[in-house]
Amino acid sequence: MSLITTLDDASNETAMVRLPIAGLVPMTTLDYPDHLACVVFLQGCPLRCGYCHNPNMIAPRRGEPHEWQSILEFLSTRQGLLEAVVFSGGEPTLNTGLPAAIKQVKAMGFKVGLHTAGVYPERLTRLLPDLDWVGLDVKGRGEAFDRICGRPGMWQLHARSLGAIIESGVSFECRTTIHWKDFQLGDVERLALTLADCGVRHYALQLARSEQCLDPTYSQRVANIPSTAQMSALINRLKPHFEQLELRH
Repeated sequence: MSLITTLDDASNETAMVRLPIAGLVPMTTLDYPDHLACVVFLQGCPLRCGYCHNPNMIAPRRGEPHEWQSILEFLSTRQGLLEAVVFSGGEPTLNTGLPAAIKQVKAMGFKVGLHTAGVYPERLTRLLPDLDWVGLDVKGRGEAFDRICGRPGMWQLHARSLGAIIESGVSFECRTTIHWKDFQLGDVERLALTLADCGVRHYALQLARSEQCLDPTYSQRVANIPSTAQMSALINRLKPHFEQLELRH
């Protein structure tokens, strides 16, 4: 096979990848633990979390080939500088072009991370062999998951995704966004202990932002939220159950 043919095949493969790019963070140390990474945000999400602060990323659309091509061109200038590429959203597994994009990123020498709510377990399971790390959003415990994300039947799908990740051996972190409109302190503790019992070892609690929420009522002040001392006490109670537990503001 000639070099020209090889280059043509690579160009055609790139042209076939259609991802709706919603944004790019060119460099971060926060989105893939212990790695210097960039974050590629993909458009489209099936969930309707009231606290969502990226409502502009919810509506799905079909990406144009030039969108992913521009990301590849950016990545070609960061080889040897960045360690990893993280796909986020929205819900990135909504997009059928994601598996091919991940393979291309891996071929460039980057590790690949994924932020997902795990609501497409079959798609996630197929991706796991090519992933190096997963950040799995856990909206709530059991049926509370569905209430918080505004869609029925999601928590069972999420549970299958969590099981698949644990079985795969891929490094992962679970994280829960806490808005006190959705949670009481006891709810957070029960959720954390349930995850620990499932085998989760890295867990992060993230306090929701109050600006630019999908549901305007989530931007309003919530009465009787837990105090800093109560949150600290909760973290101290939960720490023995995890290898790593963080409270992120």
